[in-house]
Amino acid sequence: MKLTGRWQWLQRKVSRKLWLIALLYTFAGLFSVLLGIWLAPWIPPHMSGLVTPDAVGRILNILASSMLAVATFSLATLVTAHGSVTVSTSPRATALVMDNEVSRHALSVFIGTFLFSLIGLVALNAGIYGDHGHIVLFLMTVMIITLIVIALIRWIEHLSELAKVTSTVERVEAAATRALTGRARFPGIGARPCDDVAARIPATAEQVLTDQLGYVEHIDVAALLQCSAEHGVEIYVRVEPGTFAHLRTPLACVAGAPCSDVIIDTIRAAFSMGTTRTFDYDPRFGLIVLGEIASRALSPGVNDPGTAIDVIGRATRALSTWATTEAEDEGDSSTPDARVWFPTLAVDDLLEDVFGSIARDGAANLAVQIRLQKAFAALAQLGHEALRQAACRHSALAWQRAYQALAMDFERDMLLPLVLQRED
Repeated sequence: MKLTGRWQWLQRKVSRKLWLIALLYTFAGLFSVLLGIWLAPWIPPHMSGLVTPDAVGRILNILASSMLAVATFSLATLVTAHGSVTVSTSPRATALVMDNEVSRHALSVFIGTFLFSLIGLVALNAGIYGDHGHIVLFLMTVMIITLIVIALIRWIEHLSELAKVTSTVERVEAAATRALTGRARFPGIGARPCDDVAARIPATAEQVLTDQLGYVEHIDVAALLQCSAEHGVEIYVRVEPGTFAHLRTPLACVAGAPCSDVIIDTIRAAFSMGTTRTFDYDPRFGLIVLGEIASRALSPGVNDPGTAIDVIGRATRALSTWATTEAEDEGDSSTPDARVWFPTLAVDDLLEDVFGSIARDGAANLAVQIRLQKAFAALAQLGHEALRQAACRHSALAWQRAYQALAMDFERDMLLPLVLQRED
């Protein structure tokens, strides 16, 4: 995908926080107090007799006690699901269990309703609403109850699928496909894509080293384009989202003008670091997690080759989507004087990320090896030359592993016709 600016990226991160919706419910409680005070003089006296303050207070008491229990139970369920996903699939996949719209929204609604009820009870018992303002609180409570019912129905349905291996693999596949499709549409994520950035860098270019240690989470390409246009320099990006950067890692190389402190600070500020890899802009991470799930399934303790075969099919589907998606942008045409070069995805790395561990850990399993060779054949027929060459190479490597690991000659004879022939 075309990477967003830094502030849009931070906004996206904040929107996924559990406390955001809970905070909105808290504001709703405070708003009901202010609205009740403001509207109290205009509420007809006969309406206040429809619902008494005591009735509203009892409803809020029920909401407060029940939502606290439901929120506690839901958090305990999520903790259990995290442990189950860690054991059955991959610890890296647990992020997708929590970073899920249904889970996040349900927990936020439960906690937010509890806070809303507390604020309403305090204001009601303090007499802030007067004689008629409690009607406003009652109407807002009815709306909150409607949202709770919807959240509960979705949450109950979601619980049945929360910790299943298949559901977790589906989430990982969806995250990997989304990131791969985004990079296929925008190979340079807004900059100019380049298959070999290192070979293009002039000998006189200066390196900009990172001053942080961690994984690259986001790159503000818009800031790099603006820097390139303003200072008349060419910027060659050396890292991608997901790269682990140590203190001697060059983030980018600058050519065309002296690398001033302003340019260095601007380039460093465009790269956001984190302690872990994320799925959003890192296509390789999703493929790596798929490979980890398959590798765990093939371990002697689990012995579940069916999951590994399922992962091979899902990875093939994700890579096929990437290979057949047409590029929509070959660089920022709106800024022709900006010269920022960005590395494209290396096809060999993509196949190694997901299929390397499967070929190694499933070398002695004929069913897994047959499915793996068929996956390479499917990828080689997509009309993507780089992918065809990589598929042939990995097909040969998988065959070499299987040849040494398979116990019976007839198994080798069954597998050999499926191996792709490399063209030297």
